[in-house]
Amino acid sequence: MSEQVRLSATRAPLPPQQPQQQSADGPSAPSRGSAPAAGQHKPRASRDSYFDNAKYLAIVLVAMGHAWEPLRDGSRAASALYMTVYAFHMPAFIVISGYFSRSFDAGPGRIKRLITGVAVPYVVFEAAYTVFKRTAGDDPDYPFSLLDPWYLTWFLIALFVWRMSTPIWGVVRWPLPVALGIAALASVSPDIGDDLDLQRVLQFLPFFVLGLRLKPEHFWLVRRRTVRIVAVPVFASAVLFAYWAAPRMNAAWFYRRDSAQELAAPGWAGVVMTLAMFGCSMLLVACFLAWVPGRRLWVTALGAGTLYGYLLHGFLAKVSRFWEWYDVRWVHTPLGQVAVTVIAGGVVTLLCTPPVQRVFRFVMEPKMEWAFRRDAAQVARGR
Repeated sequence: MSEQVRLSATRAPLPPQQPQQQSADGPSAPSRGSAPAAGQHKPRASRDSYFDNAKYLAIVLVAMGHAWEPLRDGSRAASALYMTVYAFHMPAFIVISGYFSRSFDAGPGRIKRLITGVAVPYVVFEAAYTVFKRTAGDDPDYPFSLLDPWYLTWFLIALFVWRMSTPIWGVVRWPLPVALGIAALASVSPDIGDDLDLQRVLQFLPFFVLGLRLKPEHFWLVRRRTVRIVAVPVFASAVLFAYWAAPRMNAAWFYRRDSAQELAAPGWAGVVMTLAMFGCSMLLVACFLAWVPGRRLWVTALGAGTLYGYLLHGFLAKVSRFWEWYDVRWVHTPLGQVAVTVIAGGVVTLLCTPPVQRVFRFVMEPKMEWAFRRDAAQVARGR
């Protein structure tokens, strides 16, 4: 038994290359397949623990990044941490989303799960955010539009588009270079507009495509002890560079929602920044994944509820701006900044817990059997 524990610590097992059951919204959403069905053997916890831990840690960084945003004007250190985290936290989510999308074949069952797990939450939360902005944000004329995602809902529509495009990347000869080319072209195309946040969909596309091409052995490689050690100076260097760049660089580049021209830069800068930021982001993603523990921890179960934490914490993040919580002088002191960071991590952790999942499951994972035709083979088996 001790030998088995030792081996799992040195070479963390990963999910099988072709998972039998997959969530339509990838790593960010809960999966009904996490619990074994009756009569099935329960999969080893360590096989799921690594990615659940990665999802939980990434969503904590997302919440902390949102908490740091109002602190950037008065703190160069907060700006440096903000830029460092924004360089890799969403790319990490998207890479893992792509990894779990490899077996998507656009079959009826997967399309149904994509609709109930991504499209329906998108519509519901887009409506909820609109009402929230009109009331708490004191903007009664803010329009409701499914074509213009507000705040966090862009990730859902992007995930829908990426997942539907999965079969295409299975037949393209050079998928990653093609995806990078599309992202670079988007970065120099200001006429794309805001519909469906297509700039983000296209500029983040290479990370999803890369995830589609990854295999379990790639995760084993980044989790080697040597990589973990090297990741320390790499991350330290990234923070130091961000500290230098904070007053010199527009952090909006990391959002990938605008073209180069919209950021007051020449067109060629969009191509250069697309390639440079992809390389930097993947380097930091590899460092992040190298540090993710593979064993089961008390937070591992929260990895199944990260989409809950992602969408729900947006209300608190925005209300802190609407109601001017950051106007308190103490918040901008070093101790206040630490307190804000801890609170953000604690709140998003709470929002990922099973009780919160049970309350909001009717929205996040609706069954909606009434909306779909029954499979003919299933009906025949029932007879």
